Amino acid sequence: MIRFESDYSEGCIPEILTALQKTNTEQTPGYGMDVHCENARDLIKKACKAPKADVHFLVGGTQANVTVIAALLKPYQGAICPESGHINVHETGALEATGHKCLNLPSKDGKISAKQVEEAILLQKNDASHEHIVQPGLVYISFPTETGVLYSKKELIALSKVCRKYHIPLFVDGARMGYGLASKKNDLTLEDFAKYTDVFYIGGTKVGALFGEAVVIPNKQYQENFRYNMKQRGGMLAKGRLLGIQFEELFKQNRYFKISKQAAECAELLAEALEKKGYKFAYEPQTNQLFPIMSNKKIEELRKHFAFLTFGVIDKDHSIVRFVTSFLTTKENVKKLIKEL
Repeated sequence: MIRFESDYSEGCIPEILTALQKTNTEQTPGYGMDVHCENARDLIKKACKAPKADVHFLVGGTQANVTVIAALLKPYQGAICPESGHINVHETGALEATGHKCLNLPSKDGKISAKQVEEAILLQKNDASHEHIVQPGLVYISFPTETGVLYSKKELIALSKVCRKYHIPLFVDGARMGYGLASKKNDLTLEDFAKYTDVFYIGGTKVGALFGEAVVIPNKQYQENFRYNMKQRGGMLAKGRLLGIQFEELFKQNRYFKISKQAAECAELLAEALEKKGYKFAYEPQTNQLFPIMSNKKIEELRKHFAFLTFGVIDKDHSIVRFVTSFLTTKENVKKLIKEL
């Protein structure tokens, strides 16, 4: 069985395993205060060209989202997000369990616009009963989105301007950040995220690490006391060096970007083949997540040799399929899938 259902089916890049073995008997301080975490922070700040940013390491995406958003919001505030946003549909109400509402906006492709955000802010602000309505206190987007679509630099700048106009933070979920940056259709950099957002995170779990996300806080306003929130949300790992070592290895020699490019190239190969064979896409193919529309008969045929997910029904005979490539996907396996198509 060849698996295309997620980008976390495999373990990690071999350099991480080697480094974990090599450092296994080291004695270091805990809770992310060790030399490996410090080195990883320096490498990430250098990659983001943000020397004054804070960097913190958390275990997983849901933990990162909940910890960051709960830290940034006041008790009576909620998070503006796309209706398909991960915090709204794929985290079992984790954010809302902290007492903060997801204020979701309609979206056809997983993105929301600056205009939508401003309208949502003003709708609450100008309501005669505004004190009885959850106040928008943060804007959440993901890069790439749940549909594999990318925000452009122009769109990110527009969102940033609206957020700064109304003094609310812009937070970017970067669980698949590497794959978005590696796309040929991308015009954003880590430096742009450090410049135009208040907080974002660089995903490791889905991009080469065994586990872990690196939360980057460029805005000094939100840096103070963040570690208290990490501890309260169960995010302060005692053996913090396990996270530091992984990001240390990912950001040495540009590995994070190299392995992301491999996944992007495999996705491009598959997308081109699907288009040539006449398949239509539910969402424009831009990153390592592809959403072709297939007959249910063909889907059952493919399931004999390939693992993948379905993501919606078109009609009684057709469904949306999701194929995902990862940092360890090989072109050989992609070609096997193409042959079966």
